[in-house]
Amino acid sequence: MSDTPRAAVVLRPGDPGYDAELAGFQTGFPVRPELVVGAADAGETAAAVAHAAARGLPVAVQATGHGLAGAIEGGVLITTRRMDGVRIDPVARTARIGAGVSWARVVAAAAPYGLAPLNGSSPGVGAVSYLLGGGLGLLAREYGYAADHVRAFGLVTADGRSRRVTAADEPELFWALRGGGPGLGVVTEVETGLVPVARLYGGSLLFDCSGDGAGARADEVVAAYLEWTRGLPDTLTSGVSVLVFPDLPMVPEFLRGRYTVSVRVAYTGTAAEGERLVAPLRALGPVLADSLREMPYTDSAAIHSDPEQPHAYYGDSAMIRTPDAGTVRELLAATGPAAPVMCVVQLNHLGGALAKEPDVPGAVPHREAEFLVRLLSPLAGTDRAALRALYGPVLGALAPLTVGRSRNFSFGDGARAEGLHGAGTADRLAGLRSVYDPANLFGRGLGV
Repeated sequence: MSDTPRAAVVLRPGDPGYDAELAGFQTGFPVRPELVVGAADAGETAAAVAHAAARGLPVAVQATGHGLAGAIEGGVLITTRRMDGVRIDPVARTARIGAGVSWARVVAAAAPYGLAPLNGSSPGVGAVSYLLGGGLGLLAREYGYAADHVRAFGLVTADGRSRRVTAADEPELFWALRGGGPGLGVVTEVETGLVPVARLYGGSLLFDCSGDGAGARADEVVAAYLEWTRGLPDTLTSGVSVLVFPDLPMVPEFLRGRYTVSVRVAYTGTAAEGERLVAPLRALGPVLADSLREMPYTDSAAIHSDPEQPHAYYGDSAMIRTPDAGTVRELLAATGPAAPVMCVVQLNHLGGALAKEPDVPGAVPHREAEFLVRLLSPLAGTDRAALRALYGPVLGALAPLTVGRSRNFSFGDGARAEGLHGAGTADRLAGLRSVYDPANLFGRGLGV
């Protein structure tokens, strides 16, 4: 039996190119597998899985490296970046996406046909891992979770078999892969639906909450935002981000050290109606920046302007019912200027199509949640224990409103699974993993 699987790139620690092959967006957790396989297709992926299974080695997968849940030590890591094909069918309104593709390429490929994928705020995120976690996109309240629109998966299971997974051919696997997360094999390709969106009205309003009364001002803006979301059309998806910008050279000078609240908006209606809908937010007072405008969908990454440079970060999430004013004050007081470590708080407005089960059910959980709270902190120079000490009480304060956690927005706790799915869904997923991966090849907490 060969000591290495068949693949274009097979590397061990110390080999030239090993570190470059492992580079990804998340730099906060060590990634040191015993063997890294740069697979270019389903056949090379199957060879890598068979190699690991024959030796009892755990398997992890990395595309862009955004969603690492923790360190990867030992075992086999399959990198999928070479599976980079994107094919658009404008008649069927579908995209076939290789496992290494980021959303930016899908957006660009679909745009000439007046179509768009249900991607998230960051165009650099890997499409496949995002879909496996459910996928909360820029147009989520109108079209629902991105996973609900998947038509088929290419999947290599622990037995080394390459399967085409659809609702007709592999209904249980199809259910699980649409929101159930990783752990059932290596997805090599996805076919997913596109939506007829070529332009939107979107951008952000950035409020300065620095100085005396900073906490009260932030409370006021966030409370006004929450009130504003009541009765909005499903065609408007929005969120709010609250943070103290670090006083660092890479931050624009006018933002350094400022405590800000940013409201982000994506609306598929007319610009005139968008202006009318956001008027109550503009009435809250002067802003540091106002980027709301009509734009082609290809410019939609500017709505959130997520960082593009790799960095180290830690985060967790809570899917909640609508918070009251007291809960908002407690949340912002714990994470604002007086917090011992930097913390970005984001609230995403849910509901609309997100609350509806698709015609073909999937494993996306917690559809009853009304908001998603995300906590994110830089790891550079920060002790992880200090972040746990901050996050614990914050998430504890949200506990009475919490219905679960989001798989797409939980970083840094390794394989911690509590709250990601309800008990019935979790049991069903565990049962499927015992059938398709009885040796627990993919379930040893190595991350994705």
